[in-house]
Amino acid sequence: MNRETLGSVALMFVAMSLIPLGDTAGKLLTGEHGVSAFFVAFSRFAVGAMMIALILGGRVQWTLYRDWRVWLRAGLIAAGIASILTALRTEDIATVFGAFFVGPIFSYVLSVRLLGERVTRLQSVLLALGFCGVLLVVRPGFGMTPGLGFALLAGLFYGAFLTASRWLVHLAPPRQMMLSQTVLGTVLLTPPGLVDVPALTAPILWLTLLSGVASASGNLLLVIAYRRTGATVLAPFVYFQLISATVLGLAVFGTFPDRLALAGLAVLVSAGLGTVAMRR
Repeated sequence: MNRETLGSVALMFVAMSLIPLGDTAGKLLTGEHGVSAFFVAFSRFAVGAMMIALILGGRVQWTLYRDWRVWLRAGLIAAGIASILTALRTEDIATVFGAFFVGPIFSYVLSVRLLGERVTRLQSVLLALGFCGVLLVVRPGFGMTPGLGFALLAGLFYGAFLTASRWLVHLAPPRQMMLSQTVLGTVLLTPPGLVDVPALTAPILWLTLLSGVASASGNLLLVIAYRRTGATVLAPFVYFQLISATVLGLAVFGTFPDRLALAGLAVLVSAGLGTVAMRR
């Protein structure tokens, strides 16, 4: 592994720690400070839009904003973030992330159906195995809570977003697409986000900034790492999010997944790594 690849791997580890950190701040806001999930989602997109606009130096590909498909893509990720923040109000962060990882599985199914991508029989088996891992985490009908339902819904929205991103990959460079999703996400979340604005005390302000900055920074580092090295090499490190989420849940909230959820997370990671290996 050369120095550039090692640097990209390091960026991935940082990125996969920052994204759960943003959601940890979101959980503190919604769960302990009673802040609306829609307000947290709105502020996260607004902070992200400002950060990316500064990085781009005001260069905006305005034609994107006239394309209904770009609005649809932004709506999917906005709905996904609002759903996961709703789930985090009541559920452990590691369990929420486990349920959320139904997204890549759903994306594969949509990509086969809508984009005509081919999947081998072994890949289908690994996808089914990954879905079994998600079922062990959420356990539908066996103590599944509304919060886990929102986590699963967030994953489905995210899976549709991933498919839409593949569909529209030719429209603009990655940073312009990131800017469009944060700007349009802010616009779409403004009505529900500003219905219930919390008292902007110092803890709420700092946590709101941390939620937005950590999430946006993690996603930007992800784009940089992929541009340097490529998704094929780096894709397995996406699953480090599950480890980061488990560590943060233990460190900040004193929570740890039960044995069935841990087994589900292990199955999910194994199936994901196997799927990545198949695509090389």
